[in-house]
Amino acid sequence: MKKILLSGLLMAPLWLFAQNTARQTAVAKQADALAEKVIKWRRDFHEHPELGNNEVRTAGIIAKHLQSLGMEVKTGVAKTGVVGILVGGKPGPVVALRADMDALPVTERNSLPFASKVKTTYNDQEVGVMHACGHDSHMAILMGVAEILAGMKKDIPGTVKFIFQPAEEGVPAGEEGGAQLMVKEGVLQNPKVDAIFGLHINSQTPVGQLTYRPGGTMAAVNDMKITITGRQAHGAYPWSSIDPIVVAAQIVNNLQTIVSRNLNITENPGVVTIGAIHGGVRSNIIPEKVEMLGTVRNFTAADEAMFIDRIKTIAIKTGEAAGAKVEVQIPYSNHYPVTFNDLALTEKMLPSLQATAGADNVKLKAPVTGAEDFSFYQEKVPGLFFFLGGMPKGEDPLKAPSHHTPDFFIDESGFALGVKALCNLTLDYLSMKK
Repeated sequence: MKKILLSGLLMAPLWLFAQNTARQTAVAKQADALAEKVIKWRRDFHEHPELGNNEVRTAGIIAKHLQSLGMEVKTGVAKTGVVGILVGGKPGPVVALRADMDALPVTERNSLPFASKVKTTYNDQEVGVMHACGHDSHMAILMGVAEILAGMKKDIPGTVKFIFQPAEEGVPAGEEGGAQLMVKEGVLQNPKVDAIFGLHINSQTPVGQLTYRPGGTMAAVNDMKITITGRQAHGAYPWSSIDPIVVAAQIVNNLQTIVSRNLNITENPGVVTIGAIHGGVRSNIIPEKVEMLGTVRNFTAADEAMFIDRIKTIAIKTGEAAGAKVEVQIPYSNHYPVTFNDLALTEKMLPSLQATAGADNVKLKAPVTGAEDFSFYQEKVPGLFFFLGGMPKGEDPLKAPSHHTPDFFIDESGFALGVKALCNLTLDYLSMKK
């Protein structure tokens, strides 16, 4: 990625939004009044989580709420997704707002009265199910936004499309889903979306803060499967084998040179991680085969292509040096593009975020090596994806439980700010485009 000049973004004039002060005050008052309702929705979703493409109960609650607000509502979009369309009383552009719906195969480990006790089968294993990434918060916040904007319908100069998306975390093997399938099924059309906004709560950012980044914000992701085939032998006679476990160890170490020696780390970060190694059945048998699963993260198409080429070369040639056969599948089951915040849209909307949270509470964020399928929408229309603080004030971010873990925790007092931010982004964008 080319280095981005940020001075224009950081100095974006707040006076451009001064005319909207009365409206922002009204939004803030309504968001504060809805806070307990939003928290109640979130707790219900948290207690009853559902995995990707299985969000049936969740979708029913959302659809019923949007219908009660008088919207045109579409269900069964991309399996279990819900889309609500709010047509304003005045002509204008179309803004889309997105919240993800799915939970994770994580067993919750805390004493919250609304903690999940749900269990299911995932990849042939019995697992707990938990909203361990905050999607329950995103849905509840967007339901609050929908209620506020529906009450302002006659004054809205344009249309707002509420996208409640399943399967952001991925889908069961052999299935389609998530943002990519929603785009494929035309969620950005009829009416055609002009801009899209989304947020993600963050358990390691203090409540009251919003963070953002222009350009590449979250990484592109490819998963991979590396299969090493050697020659089986008795563990007492390793010279009779071509040991795939030793080859696997060498590949893991050699892959780390991609970041340390091939990537220009002064421009962008990158990650190669092997997360699973499977091979062998007992201590004294050298197996014939080892399988490895991993993930790759990049911020540009050029880096992504370089990583894929180097991974294949390193893995295959390391295997050949030992006499083993190596097969590399990348991507193996999923690929998300870079979550790229449109530069012009980010600059234009930054004053709205600053007016909502206070300029001192809107922080420029470093690139995030996590990935988001919000990126599929941004490939089609300009988008802005930002982060909402969910960590209790005074906590150490390094000690706060991170996302995708059993102890994940969110301070619900920050939800009202998320409601205000999405409302103001929508109304400010529509007003500017009149």
